[in-house]
Amino acid sequence: MLERTAVNPWTWSAGLGYHQGELVSGPARTLFCAGQTAMSPDGEPRHPGDLAAQLALSLDNLEAVLGAAGMKLTDLVRLNVYTTDVDRLFEHYGILASRLGAAGAAPATTMLGVTRLALPTLMVELEGTAVA
Repeated sequence: MLERTAVNPWTWSAGLGYHQGELVSGPARTLFCAGQTAMSPDGEPRHPGDLAAQLALSLDNLEAVLGAAGMKLTDLVRLNVYTTDVDRLFEHYGILASRLGAAGAAPATTMLGVTRLALPTLMVELEGTAVA
């Protein structure tokens, strides 16, 4: 039986919607998701200049990958958030936090500011690991 245990030596991160660590034990399936961006189903970048819309579509795409593997946001144990503009991402972070919170997901999360992503118009990329 799969068992997940939140690891939080401090309480502040749980208040922000994520755990410092996720201990997973027992037999499980693990899905390593490629970075998901604001791409249409036909592989075209969407929403240039609109970080909020890119974040929402990136999360939709991450959920689609999870769903194709029979998993949900609650199965995420790790989420890496890459952005070309950390300050602007924080302005719209509620989009991500509210969707994760509504799903009951609080994966261990890292946010990184990067110079650019694969395509120049992309401003955010979500990379997840899920265990079920």
